[in-house]
Amino acid sequence: MALSEYRLFAQRIGLIGVTNLLVSLSGVILLPILTKNLPVEEYGVYAQIIVTIGLIPSIVLLGLPYTMVRFLAGEKDRETVREGFYSIYIIVLFMGAIAFVALFSFSDLIASILFDDDQTVVKILSIIIFIECLNSLQYNYFRTFQHMKRYSSFIFLQTILNIILIAYFVLSGYGITGVAIGILITRISMFIIMAVPIVAEIGVKMPRFANAREYLAFGLPTVPGSLSSWLINSSDRYIIGILMGTAFVGYYSPGYTLGYMISMFMAPLGLILPATLSRYYDSNDKATAGAFLKYSLKYFLLLAIPSAFGLSLLSKPLLTILSTPEIAKEGYLITPLVAFGTVFFGASVIITHIIILEKKTAIMGSLYTVAAVLNLSMNLGLIPLIGIVGAATATLLAFIFIFAVGTIYSFRYLKFDLDLGFLFKSVFASAVMSLAIVIWKPEGLSSVIIVVGVSAIIYLGALLILRGMTREELQFFKGLFSP
Repeated sequence: MALSEYRLFAQRIGLIGVTNLLVSLSGVILLPILTKNLPVEEYGVYAQIIVTIGLIPSIVLLGLPYTMVRFLAGEKDRETVREGFYSIYIIVLFMGAIAFVALFSFSDLIASILFDDDQTVVKILSIIIFIECLNSLQYNYFRTFQHMKRYSSFIFLQTILNIILIAYFVLSGYGITGVAIGILITRISMFIIMAVPIVAEIGVKMPRFANAREYLAFGLPTVPGSLSSWLINSSDRYIIGILMGTAFVGYYSPGYTLGYMISMFMAPLGLILPATLSRYYDSNDKATAGAFLKYSLKYFLLLAIPSAFGLSLLSKPLLTILSTPEIAKEGYLITPLVAFGTVFFGASVIITHIIILEKKTAIMGSLYTVAAVLNLSMNLGLIPLIGIVGAATATLLAFIFIFAVGTIYSFRYLKFDLDLGFLFKSVFASAVMSLAIVIWKPEGLSSVIIVVGVSAIIYLGALLILRGMTREELQFFKGLFSP
């Protein structure tokens, strides 16, 4: 594969990577604003809002965003694109309306179980969910046709609007209701902003639903996987809320947010890889597809492994700075379990793209369904025994299961070099880096910032001494920044 192809791919990763860095940091920015100005119970309600926004669309969308990427990414005919996009859009519009009516109608029951009896928040949330489903499709339009600058700009704009509006309503004393209103205004604004260029490019038409059956046949088998992914990633908040109350959701979520920040390194790959790999795989160039997978996995592990070590050791001081001493005391053990779990999960997301390329979406659905059942069972068993640490432990074990079984199935269709030598070198360099953190024992913001910078230098230095990167790989990563 030509270096120019690596470079274009790398630059797209870099573009989305910077955007996702900002998105991940938005959670960190909002953390002190919310935890220092809301009761811990209301912060727990905020956490439930976020995980619910992740849950409902995963069902309502019927796997159709995956369908759009898989079937329309290489399509050049404008009429075909318009027919495909609006077929999917109308189906999601109908399903989103059903979700809105259900949430709004049963807001009293849902509020009593999960939202500390706040019916107003649940009613606002029902509108947010409806708009979010449509926004998800519009974001995927730009992703499908590789308009990554637009995609990144819209994600960035949503992030900034979300921070500004939530901060305004919270600091103005509107509490958790103000938070929900801020999220709603952001989602409506983004719907309008994204709809304009889409309509300008492909116009508007009532579709004939010519390929609707084929689209649903591909997308529906991914719904159990998406739902199960949500169950693995977020259902622990629901279970903690039901068994222990929203206050403990408030203690748990900051540590989880900190550990799950590692997912920002896999996010750009999850967005860019499907369309890129499909192009080569469908033309039977499996060698090139394997090369992309190899370098993508190495890019992720290069950043994720030392981050997991660092976040684990810095969890308590970081949570003390970003939230409250009470939350730090209750939740600092959550971060290392989630951080290392996310390393396994991120690696699995990259590797199991092979299963999607083979259109074996039923395998993915089964894998995530089994993992979700295991995770739920472990949550129900461990949370009553060891509290919120039990939920984080269940998450770690579920992620390891997905990685192990997903890799076995993926390699039945396409094997590529996992580069275990680099893996061991990265772990060793991270361990060396960790000594600086243990010896330093940083407390306070300035001390933490300094030790993070020093640790990064130590890690990269150790990795270079161990020759963890080849010249070709350095060219690939250089492509992230080269014009």
